[in-house]
Amino acid sequence: MDQLAALRALRRVVELGGFTAAAEALGVSHSAVSRQIRQLETRLGAQLLNRTTRRFALTAAGADYYAASRHILDALDEADRAVGAHQARPSGSLRINAPMAFGTLELAGWLPQFIARYPELRVDLVCNDRIVDLIDDGFDVALRLTRELPDSTLIARRLTSSRVMLVAAPAYLERHGAPQQPADLLRHNCLTYTQVDKPRDWRFTGPDGAAHQVSVSGNLQANTGIALRAAALGGLGIATTASFIVHQDLRRGELVPVLPDYLIRPRDLYALYPQNRHLSPKVRAFVDFAAELYRERGWD
Repeated sequence: MDQLAALRALRRVVELGGFTAAAEALGVSHSAVSRQIRQLETRLGAQLLNRTTRRFALTAAGADYYAASRHILDALDEADRAVGAHQARPSGSLRINAPMAFGTLELAGWLPQFIARYPELRVDLVCNDRIVDLIDDGFDVALRLTRELPDSTLIARRLTSSRVMLVAAPAYLERHGAPQQPADLLRHNCLTYTQVDKPRDWRFTGPDGAAHQVSVSGNLQANTGIALRAAALGGLGIATTASFIVHQDLRRGELVPVLPDYLIRPRDLYALYPQNRHLSPKVRAFVDFAAELYRERGWD
């Protein structure tokens, strides 16, 4: 027996004043409504309705049961409406994970526009440079800058790509000379980013399309591009960095490109989120907003 359907049938019979009207409202036959009520009474071991050929009346037990079941059905209907409203418009809490440099220097710049578009959302942004488990750590969506994604059950949507480059302070290059080709980096203090495979193996594509690889060395490595930027600004050495981290420094001349004719493979920006048959509106809205933003304005 479908108890919920039987409760709805009982409510319709009482509120509409008869089995025929209840059956029409529910879109079932008169006999189906009658059968549901009888099955409900059998399950409860109590008579809910006194029936005659023309009318019915609630028993004392039926009146109590009807009153209680009406509140249950009202609560269920309200829950259905709440979920429907939630699915219709982004609302509630949206928990985002992002790399430290991207989250603080890039995402923080456009996140207020997203929140202004969806004021019913409460955003919880967590920035760090470790790979989090979205499910175990309770994140709705994560942003990743990477060249390769590991195998995963997560959905990955590519949003754009970020240029990677070598930079140094003019004062450092004045003291040590500017490299003219990748092999010259062997004589320099190279600052490495450790959140990639083989961080000391720097690979380039030359102006003629030829591939170059140099195993560099240096006295600083870090898992965040922010630290490497600060070290490069301080004249410590040549840093590999995403261009969005240093574009203002380049514009001001506080950092300059190194080996600009030798290209480094860019890193792609992905939005990752769990597989779900019904993607929540808040995640869809965030990912679509980011995709639209970078499609319209580009990056770098």
